[in-house]
Parts: sequence; structure tokens; C-alpha cells
Amino acid sequence: MLRRVQLLLAALWGGFLLCVAGVAAPTAFKVLERAGAISYVRRLFELDAQLALAAGIVLMVIDRRHARDAGGQGATTEFLLPAGALLCTVLGYYVLQPQMEAAMGTPMAWKLHLASMAFFAAKTGAVLTLAWKLSRAPSS
Repeated sequence: MLRRVQLLLAALWGGFLLCVAGVAAPTAFKVLERAGAISYVRRLFELDAQLALAAGIVLMVIDRRHARDAGGQGATTEFLLPAGALLCTVLGYYVLQPQMEAAMGTPMAWKLHLASMAFFAAKTGAVLTLAWKLSRAPSS
């Protein structure tokens, strides 16, 4: 039962990340004026960071519970993938975002934006890999 909850949460989180990156953020810049789009996307990524913290921790707790029930001790892929996604969130949003705000309008802002995009892509990859891996695992 816990693995199904874990799979559902990972799949929903992965779908959310794809919607943010592929639909919501790009569309905002197509239909809103620049200032409005920036404000909207800023709020969207704030929600993403909050969701990532909650989902990542829940996924890691579920994995530890599953490992304990199965008699395992070491870190599993199902633990390390959400942990990596959390690390990407912390570095991409909580570390780089304030620096991007401070560097707005400078050449450094673009470099920070690229780094932030790389962390978001890595987070998305980790979450989608987790969902795929959980979907392939035998139910328990």
C-alpha cells in the first residue's frame, strides 16, 4: 500500500514539474506583459519549492518505513532520488533565486538563471526517474 502511495505522489509531482516547465511558465511569457509574467512565474516557483519540500520529505519517510518493514538498512534509490530533488530545490530556489533577484539586469543574472534551470531540470529528472522506478517495482 505504501509503495502505491509513493508511486502516486512521485507521479503527481513529476506531472506538476512537467506542467510548470512545459506549459505554465512559457505560456505566462507569451500572454502576459513581462512584469506580470515575472511575478506569476516567481509565485509558481515559490509554490513548486514548497511542494518539493513536502513531497520530497514524505517520499523519503515512506521509503524509510518500507525499508524498515522489509528489514533493509542502507539508502535506496527510492530514498536518494527524492533527496537529490530536495537538494536541487534548495540550491535552485532557496540559494540561487535570491541571488538572481539581486543580480537582476546584470550579465550575472543570466548565468544564475541558467544554473537555476539546470537544477530544475535535474529535479524533474530525479522525480520522473523515481516515478518510473516505482512503477516497475513489484507491489507490496
